[in-house]
Amino acid sequence: MPNIIKDQQICDDNWQVWRDAETLPETGGYIVPLALWQSNKDALKALGDVAVFLASDESPKALGADIAEFELIAVDFPKFADGRGFSYGRELREQFAYKGELRAIGDFMRDQLYFLSRCGFNSFALENSDIEESLASFKDFSESYQPSIDQRLPLFRRR
Repeated sequence: MPNIIKDQQICDDNWQVWRDAETLPETGGYIVPLALWQSNKDALKALGDVAVFLASDESPKALGADIAEFELIAVDFPKFADGRGFSYGRELREQFAYKGELRAIGDFMRDQLYFLSRCGFNSFALENSDIEESLASFKDFSESYQPSIDQRLPLFRRR
């Protein structure tokens, strides 16, 4: 079973990403594409634990009222230079008040973990980084100037 970083700790990953948007998995425990969820919602609910992932071109608004049904929502980063997922994280936390696990999947780097966490992500499925070494990235900076999910006031207001 692969490991992930969740809440700044290494833990087992109990979820698998199902990238096929046409066919259904046979059991629960999968993170499925938004399109598959939208077209097969009832069948997927019957499987048990099912989460959804947003592609980089799918806004959280597309989830609508279903947001509250998920214990986990993932955002897929197709390449490390695609920053739309950062905005989706903030949107889910600030505009939709999503309280569940928010996971980054796909192609992102260890250097982005600190910033992803500031945008509301609390779970990270790293593919190409040493997971033990990646934990240190949450302490890359001792102070943040801008307001974000983890610090609502900018530095000049806190001084």
